[in-house]
Amino acid sequence: MAHNTVLGLDVGSGSIKAVVAESQKDKIRLIHGITKPSSGIRRGVVVSIDDAARAIGEVLGEVKSFYRPAIKNIYLNIGGPHAKAQVSKGIVAVARANSEIGNDDIERVTKASEAINIPQNRMILHTITKEFTVDGISDIKDPLGMVGSRLEVASLIIDAFVPSVKNLRKCVEIGGGSISGLIFNPLASARAVLNKNQKELGVVVIDIGFGTTGMAVYEEDKLIHSNVYPVGAGHITNDIAVALKIPVNMAEKIKIAYGYAISKGVPSRDTIDLRKLDVNATGAPSRRFVAEVIESRLQEIFEFVNNDLRILGLSGKLPAGAVIVGGGSKLPGIVDLAKDELKVTAMIGMPTASDFEVQDQSLLEYVESPDYATVLGLVLYSSDQGGIRSKSRGKSKLTQILKNILP
Repeated sequence: MAHNTVLGLDVGSGSIKAVVAESQKDKIRLIHGITKPSSGIRRGVVVSIDDAARAIGEVLGEVKSFYRPAIKNIYLNIGGPHAKAQVSKGIVAVARANSEIGNDDIERVTKASEAINIPQNRMILHTITKEFTVDGISDIKDPLGMVGSRLEVASLIIDAFVPSVKNLRKCVEIGGGSISGLIFNPLASARAVLNKNQKELGVVVIDIGFGTTGMAVYEEDKLIHSNVYPVGAGHITNDIAVALKIPVNMAEKIKIAYGYAISKGVPSRDTIDLRKLDVNATGAPSRRFVAEVIESRLQEIFEFVNNDLRILGLSGKLPAGAVIVGGGSKLPGIVDLAKDELKVTAMIGMPTASDFEVQDQSLLEYVESPDYATVLGLVLYSSDQGGIRSKSRGKSKLTQILKNILP
């Protein structure tokens, strides 16, 4: 039976990653992967339509030459700090005379929870159920078939700034792409690297991208909070450039080759010979000083996360700890710093390899690196929503919703 092909498209501030995939029994088959520099995107938001469209168009052009149908079924990440999460509740009376709760009751109460007061220039990306309550009995995962007269739901509503979403969508469409789904960045990352046990115990996934850092908190197998902060690994590079008075491209090389997340872990006498990076450069800055610059910015990122955890009453209280992904997660020493700052266990998150079948060995990098958590999460999320399916089964429900809310 023929299957649709999906394109996961992770448009970031530093790079654009794309993965072409299709369903293969119980796994997702990875067909092709692309990573190219980004342009016209700052902190997850389009700041230049022309530059962003050109960069996205290059990626879509390569996909088109390899497997054209994939660009008509794109699942795209939304990752800017303009997206917000809030809890909303809905209440309805059970419709059936025998008081048995049906799918229509669940749909009505979920829709009721979406009736929140948000400005007209914002749109709902996700409505995620936290728990149902039937006649005052709470913490119910699935009320279908239960008996009761009143059904309530607590939902986590994630909404985004409409102009930012439309600008990004326009850039994709200029390149000939068609969007089937929009996924909030932290949810995609979490989908790729977290397992059910971690989400049941309590865990925070931290996605340190180039221009932003996203986080998502799970407890009792439920998403309870998500956020995006306007600071990322690119800010670390800029900090190094300013501190050492060197070009940004050299600062990036220093971060990758000599960076360390905890300054006390670097010998005080270690220096960096800049001539090894650029024959025209002079000087030998202290490697510990560079680590101090890196540590300071990472501490700021972890403090953002900790502030949200404090509000939730979960600071230092997540048994499964913190799972760190994204390009910024590759800094040596970052796990130990996260443990010190968040007061929980920490680890680098890798995509769950058993979810994927790799057609080309060159794609192994995608399932063996935290850099690609978001783009692989987009593919998995699309499968969850019916985005990868038999052509004979028609369009997914999410596709129809998007057509209604995105003119």
